[in-house]
Amino acid sequence: MDKKIDIKILVWLEDVSMAIDEINSFFSDRPKVFAEFANDLRTKRAVERNIEIIGEATNRILKTDENIQITNARKIVNVRNQVIHNYERIDDETIWNIVINHLPLLRSEVEKLLSDNNTQKLLSPMKKSRS
Repeated sequence: MDKKIDIKILVWLEDVSMAIDEINSFFSDRPKVFAEFANDLRTKRAVERNIEIIGEATNRILKTDENIQITNARKIVNVRNQVIHNYERIDDETIWNIVINHLPLLRSEVEKLLSDNNTQKLLSPMKKSRS
């Protein structure tokens, strides 16, 4: 039988899932078009903030259990660090590439980890702040 994942990790996985959902919600009423994204400062900043959350949660997961399988987990944390500490070096293309090419896989992996552990939606810190 597989070992159950620590509850703290499940909460952080839920945070990642919610941040991805929030990013996707920014495009729910319009197609994902790079030029529109690049010219929408509010959406860019909101996406960057959610990428920070995804990176921080992933960092906490790795520190708690380095055996959790998340593709490119270290790169996710590195992007978070770059957004926070080297914000002047982040370009719109990098963020857009993450949204289009990397978040779908991350979402799939996170949802699988959550479903494999028979979790219902947990009361994560992100969920508490939105209630």
